[in-house]
Amino acid sequence: MLAIGEFSRLTHLSVKTLRRYHEAGLLIPAAVDRSTGYRSYDGGQIPTAQVIHRLRELEVPLVDVRRIIESTDPDSRAALVSDHLARLEAELDRTRAAVVSLRRLLDPDPVPLRVELRAVPEVTVAAIEADVDSEGLAAWYAGALAELEAAVDVRTGPAGGVYDNALFEEGRGHVTLHVPTADPPRRGRVRPVTLPAVELAVATHVGPHDHADVTYGELGSWVVANALAVAGPVRETYLVAPADDLNPSAWRTEIGWPIFRMS
Repeated sequence: MLAIGEFSRLTHLSVKTLRRYHEAGLLIPAAVDRSTGYRSYDGGQIPTAQVIHRLRELEVPLVDVRRIIESTDPDSRAALVSDHLARLEAELDRTRAAVVSLRRLLDPDPVPLRVELRAVPEVTVAAIEADVDSEGLAAWYAGALAELEAAVDVRTGPAGGVYDNALFEEGRGHVTLHVPTADPPRRGRVRPVTLPAVELAVATHVGPHDHADVTYGELGSWVVANALAVAGPVRETYLVAPADDLNPSAWRTEIGWPIFRMS
């Protein structure tokens, strides 16, 4: 039997942490003295303590740590660990993207944004429309795009979206996700929708969609600096989307800001 201090040194888990794990029912001492409350551990518990230590270093929640160490099925344990590692990798990707965006914002000599003025004619597309909360936009987008791609046999260009100003200003607004095709079908939520002609100031955002706000800000500044007034919802065109390339750094999104020239 090992005293709690000895077990602490062997496992690199502090006495305070071992007590907390005991109280949480995660790592129960082999024996507890009824009169003194002193905890003692068995040498066979060292591997379990080391596994717990590694899992906590990976920020696995205590509830999942318990499920992992109590599971007798290797496949179930592996699945639990894999799920958490996938979440960590996704968080790491978001952190890296945020760092890139921050460096771009703090760059004393930023690369000038390339902006194109473009006249877009009226066009009828296959589309799904809905009023969407900004928090649920990503999930709605994924579902709507999958439904559009299943409904459209042959598309004639990249998918796009039209985003009402209220989505940005109030957190909820009208969204139209669309795919160009010669014969827009009516199937499920998919309907033919006619997008009106519009004048756009267009810039291309490179990278993950989560940080498109940087390009939005630069494009908006360009619009103001060039005496152009905003009129209407923003349009996006997904030149390279997640379905085209799994690497977020390869994604290309055109942002079209509706404008008219002020005389």
